[in-house]
Amino acid sequence: MILVTGGTGLVGAHLLLHLIESQSLGSEKVRAIYRNFKSIEKTKSLFNCYKKNNLFDNIEWIQADIIDIPSLEHAFQGIDFVYHCAAIISFDPTEEDLLRKTNIEGTANIVNFCLDKGVKKLCYISSTAALGDLAAHQTIITEETEWNPEKPHSDYAISKFGAEMEIWRGQQEGLDVVVVNPGIIIGPGFPEQGSGQLFNKVKNGLSFYTLGVTGFVAVIDVVRIAVELTRSEICNQRYTLIAQNIVFRDLLNTMADALKVKRPTIHITPFLMQIGWRIDWILATVFRRKRQLTKATAKASYSTNIYSNEKIKAALKTDFWDIHQYIKEISRL
Repeated sequence: MILVTGGTGLVGAHLLLHLIESQSLGSEKVRAIYRNFKSIEKTKSLFNCYKKNNLFDNIEWIQADIIDIPSLEHAFQGIDFVYHCAAIISFDPTEEDLLRKTNIEGTANIVNFCLDKGVKKLCYISSTAALGDLAAHQTIITEETEWNPEKPHSDYAISKFGAEMEIWRGQQEGLDVVVVNPGIIIGPGFPEQGSGQLFNKVKNGLSFYTLGVTGFVAVIDVVRIAVELTRSEICNQRYTLIAQNIVFRDLLNTMADALKVKRPTIHITPFLMQIGWRIDWILATVFRRKRQLTKATAKASYSTNIYSNEKIKAALKTDFWDIHQYIKEISRL
């Protein structure tokens, strides 16, 4: 039996759909954990979005939380393979404790249960945020780029790096693992998360753009490759999952064109972004509201981070969806 954590999020929900669609009838049962019943509706809506609602009932749902050890005891009964997708994604400094508890402590709990229950293989969905920092002579980030603890990192990046340390600790104790590090994941069905928020902002008339560069990947490629790696003989490796390194302006333009709305036209320079996150901090402090623009997100918006996908392409002889084309496809859903 397969266990999926984070099955009510963008990656986990698409992973559940992929597993159910690709399973041999009766050979691989799929179990997913959820924290509250309302969250399951997000996954059900995604199945309906793809007109696959008839497959939804093939999932066995168990209420559990990765930071609640007693609840995980029942969830791990009879499990052979685990896909660990559950995580908190936040760049708000006030949520540092939540990030560390969920992403690091929660992953440690998953690793410990995998070891205790004799799980055959654990696949961890990490992030490019957990990859290393370029040295002065380097220009492309790979799986071998070393993490430099002396350089500044967001709390989110630190939590994902710490979670990976728990994965490798499990590997040293005898657990077969594989780690994937996706860039910014593009996909439909979750308007309040990640790229879904970008789509909404563009749809509602986003006027501003930046010229930063980072890696993007389609969610269907992330889940497909995660499953291929887990079912393969490959163990104890990590792989960067990037389709293309894209300028933010170009990505926003593609979204605007797909949604048939006006493209963003105002360039926000790094200097203005620096002012912006400070103003946002003042407003959040005075009005006690959630941060809209943090120092970490401001820096990311104008930084140039180029990632290599050569390792995964060589390992699986795989290719990726063109992100601009994929955006056009999912805008029709």
